[in-house]
Amino acid sequence: MKKKTRRLQVAETPEDDCCALCRFSDDDPAIFGEKVKLKEHNLSVHYFCLLTSCGVYQRGEEDEGVFGFLVEDIKQEIRRSARLMCFSCKRKGACVGCNVRSCRKMAHFPCSRKMKFVSQFTGLFPSYCPAHSPSQSLSVGSDFSLPQSCSVCLDSIDPVLSYSILKCPSCHASWFHRDCVQRQAQSAGLFFFRCTLCNNKEDFQKEMLRMGIYIPERDASWELEANAYSELLEVYECCDSLTCLCSNGRTYSAKTGWFEVIRCRLCGSTGTHRKCSGLKLDTTDWACIDCTNATDGKASLVTSPQEGQRRGLLSKRHMSPLPSPISCKRACLPVRSGSPEELLQSLVPQLHHASVQVEVNGDQALSAGLDLVRRTDFDPTHALSVRFKDEQHTAFSSSHEDASRKYFLKLLVQQIQDSVVFEGPNGSKYLTLDSQALRDDLYFDIGCLLALSLVYGGPRVGFFSHALYQCLFNYPANCPLNISDMTPETPFTLQVRRIAEAISVEELKEAAAASWEYLELAGCNRPISSLEDREALVEDLISFTMITRMQLPLQRFREGLQTLGVFDQVQLFPSVFFSVFCQAAENVTAQTLSCLFTVSFSEQEDKLKRETPVVTFWRHFLLECEVGKSSITLQDIVRFSTGAGELPAHGLVPSPSVSFLHGPTEEPRDEGLFPQSKPESNTLLLPVTSSYKAFKSSMEHAISHHSHLLPSELE
Repeated sequence: MKKKTRRLQVAETPEDDCCALCRFSDDDPAIFGEKVKLKEHNLSVHYFCLLTSCGVYQRGEEDEGVFGFLVEDIKQEIRRSARLMCFSCKRKGACVGCNVRSCRKMAHFPCSRKMKFVSQFTGLFPSYCPAHSPSQSLSVGSDFSLPQSCSVCLDSIDPVLSYSILKCPSCHASWFHRDCVQRQAQSAGLFFFRCTLCNNKEDFQKEMLRMGIYIPERDASWELEANAYSELLEVYECCDSLTCLCSNGRTYSAKTGWFEVIRCRLCGSTGTHRKCSGLKLDTTDWACIDCTNATDGKASLVTSPQEGQRRGLLSKRHMSPLPSPISCKRACLPVRSGSPEELLQSLVPQLHHASVQVEVNGDQALSAGLDLVRRTDFDPTHALSVRFKDEQHTAFSSSHEDASRKYFLKLLVQQIQDSVVFEGPNGSKYLTLDSQALRDDLYFDIGCLLALSLVYGGPRVGFFSHALYQCLFNYPANCPLNISDMTPETPFTLQVRRIAEAISVEELKEAAAASWEYLELAGCNRPISSLEDREALVEDLISFTMITRMQLPLQRFREGLQTLGVFDQVQLFPSVFFSVFCQAAENVTAQTLSCLFTVSFSEQEDKLKRETPVVTFWRHFLLECEVGKSSITLQDIVRFSTGAGELPAHGLVPSPSVSFLHGPTEEPRDEGLFPQSKPESNTLLLPVTSSYKAFKSSMEHAISHHSHLLPSELE
């Protein structure tokens, strides 16, 4: 019966009044965008349906078709989407799809809002389903207290970040309903849309665009009303002196002379005739008694606000730091998810050709890294050039510049894991609260160094605990922490565990009494009446220990990770980067290296014939290295070929390749021919030999000799 009723309701709506894309007749500009009717084509369409549709782009000028969308293109999109079923209502006509290529979810635009899709009204106007949509993280200051009401509508609000609940990225105190902030943006427009509490505009608008809020590029609605401020153009002309001497009355003002009304230059809302206040005939600088008292009698020294430089609306348009949210939707490849290697490599092109010298004393990589990021002229887009100053590393850095940088980054990540800002077991670290590190702003510096390492070819981070990753990037989203997420064997953890393991009210009270100082600090020292109070108490203590008291370290660490856009990239694809931060690098296998290195054969037929069996030698040699039948390891081969002790987080660029090294004669040589490497291009030259025995001996001799030249820490 419900389905039949729905059909009847749809049928009652005039066909030409429904949006041709979503088949909804609603006309709410804040939710669906402007509804445009083309009577000559018998066509109606919502503006947001056009912007978010996957298969239509603006190919015309703004005055053509519907804001640049040509009518023929719109009709073609209607035909295309007519074959696609909506995941929500199960009807045809779905035109909004998730921008992640591997995701197949499609929906009508109104249905996508019900399904909690996030449509970004900027760039190519991508949409993301709930599984791939961006999320906000709870990054706040130490004096933070959760809000109780929406800062727009002032109704009560549940302070849990979700699709429907958003917050300001700057003050973190302004929380609001999605629908409320969307209507605020619709009313305020691009030039007046800002946080209702901290008044931040730039960061606030960037975050709202990322979270799917549409910001129209126009002036505020109250500025567009006809004659809305006409009364402000009226000049105040009335004498307010105690005794008015003008025979024509207080409201008379001559053009010049004694009975011209002079206005207060500060408030402008009080006036006097020159004669009535005993002023000179040429007096133009006058302040009323109220303003004079407020400025301690120095009103004449205050510069008139009217003398300041004025700025029109057009200058606001040009000064806006944000790209226009209504920029043309032109056809090109969509932004999509990929592997962490691909996503990190996308950050590399912003680097400059200029380089910065990093001098490392011995193996003090962390100290050298901190000196680098604390320089006043530090620029993260400059490439790193590493030089070791001790004798052990000098030859290594001078002969293998790329390898020395990778070695430095490997040491750096190892020493960061063991630094004072982290605590917990190896491979599962959480931030620790260290007052000296806060004074030195070490959390920011460490975050900056990790971001640099990931982009410049360093190894995976791999040592974050799941709890730290969740607190930084809100992944998994809105998942409560538990005792197993706390750092083991710390005083706080032991106290929380004792309370959690209480099996009676008396035991619970006893555990709480023993930890009363901790409970008092956490704001949880409250009466206990039953065993049911245990879960809430434990939850509050875990939240205080891992989130509330750690807000400042977490916030500064996030801001450090913002370097080169790493934090934003991870926050956009947290599930993709989880393994980079929380899982140690997998051991290199023969299969991995065989697929990693591309074989480049010679074009000459006679050389190709001799190179073919060498490829078989190469793959067999990798298998023997993996099972321990060789004096060298697979890591030695990677290090010899690329200069990296392990595969970097952003992959090897350029892609590794295998070429062949022929002797001076046309016949294969079994002696005096050794493999060579070009780490700057990740190229390995294999010797062309006649037997596997000679090939193996040549490879082991050269790679072992190379390994002995490197610092012992690298082996």
